[in-house]
Amino acid sequence: MPAIEVEGVPEAWRAPLMRSLAIFQVGESGEGRIVREIERSRLAGIDDDYRAALKLFVKEEGRHARILAIMVRGLGGSLRGTAWTDRLFVHGRRLLGLRLKLLVLLAAEVIGIGFYGLLAERLEKDCSIGRALRQICGDEEAHLEFHAAFFRGQTASPWRRALFSATWFVVAAAACAVVLVDHRPTLRALAIEGAPRRLWGLVRAVHRRVCAGEDVAPAGRASVTA
Repeated sequence: MPAIEVEGVPEAWRAPLMRSLAIFQVGESGEGRIVREIERSRLAGIDDDYRAALKLFVKEEGRHARILAIMVRGLGGSLRGTAWTDRLFVHGRRLLGLRLKLLVLLAAEVIGIGFYGLLAERLEKDCSIGRALRQICGDEEAHLEFHAAFFRGQTASPWRRALFSATWFVVAAAACAVVLVDHRPTLRALAIEGAPRRLWGLVRAVHRRVCAGEDVAPAGRASVTA
């Protein structure tokens, strides 16, 4: 686990930053239900290798949750038992079929990469919280490719790509809107501009990756939004 210190984080940023990280910490914790569903699934593209990889994905998300917990405590905060945004994502997944649940996970990767990347860019380069957030972004970029690869296999025909496109933009737009509203105090306190453009650039990049096989640029960076 990385060593986390609060040096390099201005005092005025600490409370809003702690709040946002605590909310994301809840979201990174626990995906056991989806693992159990994948174990029972017979969808095309889900085999023993995919199941093993998904379990590793869940474990790495659990590691991210532990890192975020260290950040929250280091900033003087306490962990949350739940967050309304996380409840919304969870309830949304439970109402949907397995493919759409995985699509929600893909949207969550976009949100995580975009938001962690924005925070890391705002923090000083020698700030340990910024370094840890950049490390998490790197992991999440691999997670994003993992989920995108699954959906490439699910969208081999034109009508399947059209269905994916329509569903993806609706789900991703809703996720972006929820996060931008909930974390507006943090974006304002840290004077972060361009968050909607950054997130929507990632959404479009994922769509190209799935439907056209294009490479996604390092997703925590501003170049993705070009």
